[in-house]
Amino acid sequence: MTTIKDVAKHARVSVTAASYALNGTGTISEDTRKRILQAAEELNYHPNAFARNLKNRKTLTIGVFITRFSGSFYEDILEGIHDAILRTDYEMIVCPESWTKRKILTHRQVDGAVVFDSKIKDETVLKLASARFPIVVLDRFLESDYLLPLLVDNQHGVKEAFHHLYSQGARRIFFVSGAADSFDNMERRMAFLSEAARHHVTVQCYEGNFTESSGYDAANEIIEAGDLPEAVFCANDQMAIGFIRAMKEHHLKAPDDMAVVGFDDILIARYMQPTLSTIGASRIAWGEAAATQLIDFLEKGKPFRPHRIPTKLIPRESSTRR
Repeated sequence: MTTIKDVAKHARVSVTAASYALNGTGTISEDTRKRILQAAEELNYHPNAFARNLKNRKTLTIGVFITRFSGSFYEDILEGIHDAILRTDYEMIVCPESWTKRKILTHRQVDGAVVFDSKIKDETVLKLASARFPIVVLDRFLESDYLLPLLVDNQHGVKEAFHHLYSQGARRIFFVSGAADSFDNMERRMAFLSEAARHHVTVQCYEGNFTESSGYDAANEIIEAGDLPEAVFCANDQMAIGFIRAMKEHHLKAPDDMAVVGFDDILIARYMQPTLSTIGASRIAWGEAAATQLIDFLEKGKPFRPHRIPTKLIPRESSTRR
C-alpha cells in the first residue's frame, strides 16, 4: 500500500513537505506543492481521512439529538441543518433513540451537537458543553460560552395571535396549552396570559400535549360544558387541527362559532377546511442557523450569536370573520 513516505520519495521532498501539500497546510512553494500532488496522483495515493481526523481529534460530524423524525415540523428543521452542512466538509448523524443518544452524546463521538429533545436533561447539556464540544439547543434557554440557545420568537408570535383575535371583538378567549415540560409551551402560555391581562381579558386554560388528540379532547370538554368562548388559541397547529375536528363533529364552524388560531404553520394548515390561521416561523432557516453557527464555532472559533427566529401571523379562514 502506498504511503506518504513513498509520495515524498517520488517527489524528492521531505515527508513534512509532502504532508503540507496533501493537507493544504504549511508554507511551501507552489511548484513544490504541484510536484507533490502530481506524485500522489501517479502513485494513486489518497490520504487516510480517518487517521488525519483522529490526529486532529475531529470526526467532521455533527450530532443532531431530536425527539423524532416524523412530521413536517421536525423534517423542516433537519432539512435546514442538512442544507447548511452540505456546504461544508461535515456530515450529520441524527439520533432519535435514547440508547444511541446517551452513547454518542456522553462519549462526545461527534464534534458538536444540536439538541432538540427535552428528555436530555439541562445538567447533562451544561456538563458536556465545552470549547471542544459546542452545543446548540433549540428547546430551552441555557447560558454558557459554549452553548447557544437558538429559539423561536414565541413572545412576538403570541402577541400577534392575541391582537388578531382581540381586534375582531373576541373578549372571551381560551388557551389550549401544550406539553408541560416544553420550553416553547411555557413561553407561549406566559406571553398569552400576560398580553390578555394587559387588556383585562381573563383566559381559561385547558391542558394538552401538542398532539392532535389532545386538541380534540380539549374541544370536546369545552363544547360539552356548553359555555363556548369566542376564540381559542392553541399552542401548536396539531392541537388546533384536533380542536377543529371536534367542532365539526358537533356541527360547529370556525370562525362563526369559535375562531381558532394555532402555532407553527405546518404544511397541512394551509390545505385543511377551513384553512388554519397560525403563527409561522421558518423551521428550515432555524435548522440552517443552528448548523451554521455550530460549524463556524468549530472551524473559525466564532463566538455564538444568540438571536430569536422571527415569527409572523398568518391569518386564514379559521379565525378571520367577514
